Amino acid sequence: MKAILLKAFGDADQMTLGDAAVPQAGPDQILIKVAATSVNRPDIVQRQGNYPPPKGDSEILGLEVAGEVEAVGDKVTRFSKGDRVFALVGGGGYAQYALAYSAHTMPIPDKLSFQQAACICETYITAYLNTIVLGKPQPTDTVLLHGGGGGVNTAAVQLVRALYPQATVIVTASAGKVDRVQALGVHHVINYREQSFADEVKTITDGRGADIILDHLGASYLAANMKSLAVGGRLVVIGIMGGAKAELNIALMMVKRQQIIGSVLRSRPLQEKSAIIADFEQTVMPLFAEGSIEPLVSDVFPLAEAAAAHKAMEQGSHFGKIVLDVQV
Repeated sequence: MKAILLKAFGDADQMTLGDAAVPQAGPDQILIKVAATSVNRPDIVQRQGNYPPPKGDSEILGLEVAGEVEAVGDKVTRFSKGDRVFALVGGGGYAQYALAYSAHTMPIPDKLSFQQAACICETYITAYLNTIVLGKPQPTDTVLLHGGGGGVNTAAVQLVRALYPQATVIVTASAGKVDRVQALGVHHVINYREQSFADEVKTITDGRGADIILDHLGASYLAANMKSLAVGGRLVVIGIMGGAKAELNIALMMVKRQQIIGSVLRSRPLQEKSAIIADFEQTVMPLFAEGSIEPLVSDVFPLAEAAAAHKAMEQGSHFGKIVLDVQV
């Protein structure tokens, strides 16, 4: 099969289209003929040599796939050859065929294309797990989301607006994305390059702060995030693009009864992922099926142009998800 291979860890030009063996499905796995996959920030980190796949998963990049079932393992009963499915995978998405566990696989709603379905697992499940499950919003909470037009952020906006319509949503974004973020139904957009988001959040909330903050920057945003966080608020950190180490005033955190929650999806045990995906399928997938939430596809690149897709993500001009068409 054709797949994107790494000549060495490093920049995007280390990626090349080559040949790899077709994987074989285990008893509880599905072999998917991939029609589309998507580019996620962890793919870039892995390409650079800083995010190895979990033990037993493919070394090939790619954390989510959409396509048709090619073969199923002996213990798989839910899916059959030819079914349209999408799945969360530990690796292997940038290829013509990929393995997924049956419990990590879902049927594609009729309304969605393969390209749209390829945008759901990594970003919407991440957004759901961290903003909804771990963030535990109340109906009228204020939610601060960092990330502008990124996939996880736009997914989180859609989920909060759909599941908690009375909540107030604040997003930080660059100037070029403010209008598009606002169009998603966001109540307030803060241009983080020209404004102090901590000061703006305090102004917007009359000094109360945000009840939930979803952050992928880590160290560089910690002080401002804690300043922005309400009494009893939850800061959920899902990335360290801004560094891994920072000082924290623990005494103030204790007095304000604030929580800092660290979270990663990929390294969780298989059964834990299965439970998260089952919850997501029951709670969120009906919204996709009825069309009240629609995946945001920013750009589509052929699989052979994966390097160009990575460069586009690194430039940060995308809004929504960058998709790779795998029908080579």
